[in-house]
Amino acid sequence: MNEWRDGHARDDDRNRYGRGSGSAQPEGARAMRQVRRQPAAGHGEPPLPPGMSPRRQAVPPQPGYDGGHGGGGRYDDGYNTGQVYGGGRGGGDGYGNDGYRPRPNWGRRIKVTLTTLVVVVLAVSIGTYFWADSKMRKEVDLSKVIDRPEEGDGTNYLIVGSDSREGMSAQQKKDLHTGSAEGKRTDSMMILHTGSNGPTLISLPRDSNITIPQFRGSESGKMQPAMGANKLNAAYSIDGPQLLVRTVEYNTGLHIDHYAEIGFAGFANIVDAIGGVDMKLDKGFKDKWSGADFKAGEQTLNGQQALAYVRTRHAFAGSDLDRTKNQQKFLSTLAHQVASPGTLLNPFELYPAMGAGLDTLIVDKDMGPYSLAKMFFGLKDVTSKGGDGKSMNMPVSGSVGGNLAWDMPKVKQLVNELKNDDPVTVTADQ
Repeated sequence: MNEWRDGHARDDDRNRYGRGSGSAQPEGARAMRQVRRQPAAGHGEPPLPPGMSPRRQAVPPQPGYDGGHGGGGRYDDGYNTGQVYGGGRGGGDGYGNDGYRPRPNWGRRIKVTLTTLVVVVLAVSIGTYFWADSKMRKEVDLSKVIDRPEEGDGTNYLIVGSDSREGMSAQQKKDLHTGSAEGKRTDSMMILHTGSNGPTLISLPRDSNITIPQFRGSESGKMQPAMGANKLNAAYSIDGPQLLVRTVEYNTGLHIDHYAEIGFAGFANIVDAIGGVDMKLDKGFKDKWSGADFKAGEQTLNGQQALAYVRTRHAFAGSDLDRTKNQQKFLSTLAHQVASPGTLLNPFELYPAMGAGLDTLIVDKDMGPYSLAKMFFGLKDVTSKGGDGKSMNMPVSGSVGGNLAWDMPKVKQLVNELKNDDPVTVTADQ
């Protein structure tokens, strides 16, 4: 019931607040003299933000931005826009910011990331270079070789596989079928030429009939007389790498720029370090002397099997010439696998492979990791599909006293093409 007898509110209390009303419409706020009511929305002022208490209206008038006070001056502090924490006029976060988070500078971030990556790659590369250089056995001084031919275009490497058993245990010698002979001899010899017309790999049969010329002793430093006709591998047995280089240069007229030699143990260790070498054999063969026992088809050779494969000679009718072809094929396949992105970009394969080979690799004093890498990439490209690489035996024309005689006219043409870094057109009949 309404407390007024006539059921109508009195005029002076019509806008009172919180006392109830008989009207179906809610009561309006009671007019209070100390509070100015906000104008209704649509009459020049925005409505209160959601959740803002009407008590906000009880704040006394403050100085306006125009310097006025109270009365007709209207105070605008940004609250009426609903943007309490910035974004409106004069907004901010209280810390000197304008209320907006700055956009990320992606250009700068990318630049910093790339710079960091380049620095890391350079640091690792430089560290690897000096580590590899420190492990290489630079024992061959080519400056002591006398009467050397003039240098030509391109680079010539003399690559030697020796039967050195250095560092091998008795069990390893037995497992690898190497025997226990003292000293060391050349089991394989190849010239790798790299230049602008693709690499050329030339095998030098160890039974080649050549002339051992006058030379300076690697230990004594004294001049030694010529030894005349002999087998090529005899030069290494007599006075090691320096006399071998001297003999190859004398009989070919080709300047040798670098020398690289690896023994039995190092060869097998490299193969095992990269998890074996995948080979496809056209035919199977056995050789009790080398321990070879292979079937035709695709297979993965471990270190022991790989050594038996490259050393086998008794299983072939062509003896040394057939063996050199197998050596070329295997060495190129090995280099292709070592120089593949899967190995080069995988430190868990690259460093074991490098460590396994570098400890037993003997090179000339001027050979560094860069030259060694060029040699491996040259070997890799010899048999690459669609490449300009070429592999061959030194041309022979027959035999002399059981040794292979070189076809000297072809040898001369071949050497001229290599010196001038021209495409190799010479072919070997065998």
